Amino acid sequence: MRVVALISGGKDSCYNMLQCVMAGHQIVALANLKPDNQDELDSFMYQTVGHQGIEFYAEAMNLPLFRQLTAGVAVQNEKLYTPTPEDEVEDLYELLLNVKEQIEIEAVAVGAVLSDYQRLRVENVCTRLNLVPLAYLWRRDQAELLQEMIDSQIDAIVIKVAALGLDPAKHLGLRISEIQPHLISMNEKYGLNICGEGGEYETFTLDCPLFCKSLVIDDYETVIHSNDAIAPVGYLNFTKLRLVDKE
Repeated sequence: MRVVALISGGKDSCYNMLQCVMAGHQIVALANLKPDNQDELDSFMYQTVGHQGIEFYAEAMNLPLFRQLTAGVAVQNEKLYTPTPEDEVEDLYELLLNVKEQIEIEAVAVGAVLSDYQRLRVENVCTRLNLVPLAYLWRRDQAELLQEMIDSQIDAIVIKVAALGLDPAKHLGLRISEIQPHLISMNEKYGLNICGEGGEYETFTLDCPLFCKSLVIDDYETVIHSNDAIAPVGYLNFTKLRLVDKE
């Protein structure tokens, strides 16, 4: 099938794209929801930290990129979603409608792993647009999944931490291969979700097998959102990025 891939910059959306290609599908476009006047939204649906780097994925994959603004507001919080004006889910509907009006697509790649809240809302939008959701990571064992990503050469770094056992001063900027042992340890100690599906951390992908170019971060700033003594929250804002050719 011809697929538009929802991308946030995170490891999950990139690895799900790879799974789509391995299953015989064709990625024909990328789609992203970007924050309106903020770097980080408190959204139940979308990762927005790292949004400064999303534009580079279009050139890295030689694909068109469609973007839509979102305020990240959940007006309707019930588990089963019904279309609600001004809800952030409608931003996704408008984004995918725009893609469908401009190019031929049959399916949507979604990097959901654990959240029923997210999955049901994406399925609602896909049903309304007669598109097939492709979520190959859904309900996978998280320890196995993270190891698969590392083995598959998903080169992603941690760009946000927000959980007990993670520290902005220590863990921001680490590659997933570097932080993997600590994530497993914190899972055993505190029950932390190894793939970050509880919002414990967010990632940004610098390279993957589908990229013809890789991303390099030349400059960034560290933002401490909450200097909580138990679970501080911090993230990276990219100020200078570039693409380099892969050997």
